[in-house]
Amino acid sequence: MVRRIVVGAHYGLKDWLAQRLTAVVMAAYIFVLVGILLVCPPQHYGDWRALFQNQFMRIATFVFFISLFWHAWVGVRDIFMDYIQPTAIRLGLEVAAILVLVAYAGWATQILWSL
Repeated sequence: MVRRIVVGAHYGLKDWLAQRLTAVVMAAYIFVLVGILLVCPPQHYGDWRALFQNQFMRIATFVFFISLFWHAWVGVRDIFMDYIQPTAIRLGLEVAAILVLVAYAGWATQILWSL
C-alpha cells in the first residue's frame, strides 16, 4: 500500500479541470485568431492595430493570456511540488513564479490597452 502524505498541496480534480479548461480556452482563441488571419490578413502595422482596437479582440486576447498564465502556474507548481523537496527552496521558487506570471499579466494588460 502506498501512503501519500498531503502537505497542503491541491491534488485532484480542481487542478486537472483548470488545466483542461484553460487549454480549451487557449485552443478556441487560436482557432478564432487563425480564422481572422486567413479571412483578412493584416498587411502592415495599421491593420494589426485596427485588429486589436476592437474591444472583443482585446478581451479575447486578455482572456487567452490569463488562461495561459493560469495553465502555466498549475503546471509549474506541480513540477515544483514533485521535484523540489526542501520546502524553503520550493516556496521561494513558487513565489518567484507567481511574481513573474503576475508581471507578465500586467505587461499584457498594458500592451493591450495602450494601443
